[in-house]
Amino acid sequence: MVAEGQDRIAALQARNAELQRLLEAARESLGEMRSKLAEASAPPQTFATFVQRAGQHADVVSNGRRMRVTVLPTVDADLKPGDEVLLNAMSVLVGVAQSDRAGQGAIVREVIDDDRMLVVSRGEDERVVMLVGGDARHRVSEGDTVIIDTRTGFATERIERTGVEALLLEEVPDVDYDSIGGLAPQIERIRDAIELPLRHPDLYREHALTPPRGLLLYGPPGCGKTLIAKAVAHSLADAVGADRSYFLSVKGPELLNKYVGETERYIRTIFERARAKASAGSPVVVFFDEMEALFRSRGSGVSSDMETTIVPQLLTELDGVEQLGNVIVIGASNREDMLDPAILRPGRLDVKIEISRPDAASARDIFSKYLTAELPLAASAVEAAGGDRDVAAKNLAERGVDRLYADPSNAKYMSGALVRNAVDRAKTRAIKAVIAGGERGISAQHVDAACDQELAEAKAVAASSLREG
Repeated sequence: MVAEGQDRIAALQARNAELQRLLEAARESLGEMRSKLAEASAPPQTFATFVQRAGQHADVVSNGRRMRVTVLPTVDADLKPGDEVLLNAMSVLVGVAQSDRAGQGAIVREVIDDDRMLVVSRGEDERVVMLVGGDARHRVSEGDTVIIDTRTGFATERIERTGVEALLLEEVPDVDYDSIGGLAPQIERIRDAIELPLRHPDLYREHALTPPRGLLLYGPPGCGKTLIAKAVAHSLADAVGADRSYFLSVKGPELLNKYVGETERYIRTIFERARAKASAGSPVVVFFDEMEALFRSRGSGVSSDMETTIVPQLLTELDGVEQLGNVIVIGASNREDMLDPAILRPGRLDVKIEISRPDAASARDIFSKYLTAELPLAASAVEAAGGDRDVAAKNLAERGVDRLYADPSNAKYMSGALVRNAVDRAKTRAIKAVIAGGERGISAQHVDAACDQELAEAKAVAASSLREG
């Protein structure tokens, strides 16, 4: 009997323990359900942007309103201006959120101090914003693109843009006027049009003479239009006494975009960059190469629907540039007759300069830029010049000119690029001769062969283009 009683007590104890375990599990489950229900029914939290500490409180911006709120003691005290935070229903700062990486793009026009920048967005909408994390002088520069939150006045980060900015060359080219041969009259006219007004603005005002805002370089390809534009950019900093200048270069075909409105946006971005650089006092050259690919005459029957919106966008930007004295727009075209006439009116690209094919005298000058006494010259060439290396280089250049212009009809194939390529070919032949164990240096034979080969290729290309046309 005693044994049966003990067994029964043990069974009841085990059953009681199991009931207690089930009760505790139910209590925990109920607690979890109550917690989830509380979370689900809790009022939503509001996102805000932290501005600064104010003792035990914090200044934040939420939905465009600046407020001073209480900070929950458990919140990390190491908050930085621009951090995203959370406010509860009582407007108490209760947590830190992941920052929003989206926003409106803007161009930095000026870095004011370590925290603030003047930016421009939506055309000419200027505003001062603060850079999250500070150190603006080292992290951004004029012309950069940043993401801004228009509600809070913060710039969250600098971004690398792939569209039009990838097409722009901002570095000042290491090309000056002295390195360009055969275009002395054109260079003088360009310097008169661009540099004189910048160097002597008082005289222009005294004579009531309005400086040109842009110029068009036109003529066959390979004759120096791009080189001249680069030389202009190189010389402008000295003309206005600035630390540096900028060269924003883009080819017309690269600017074309199949999406509606994208090419117009690209054009706006180019000029926004120019204005941002110019506002800091630096001269800027905006160079459009192969303009006929973009800005053809409207209503002529050779333009597409795209020109009806692209040309007006360019005209608007050109008219806006007129207000900035240190922005120069240079266009280059192989077919100036295809350009919309409105682009060439006064106040736009109103100075038109023909860059024609070089004659023999011009080609001689171009040769002198690339075939110099400092190069390795063949001993036979130096000996024929009486030991004078300068004379030897001139003789080789003269030989090249004679070779290229032996037939007067060859003039229609000539260009500065052809002359330079001929010199490069002669140098390559001289190198191969040394490798093969022959005489060191550029010889008359190298120049002859290089000119013949370059001229033959130019004729072949011209014939092919004629057949395709």
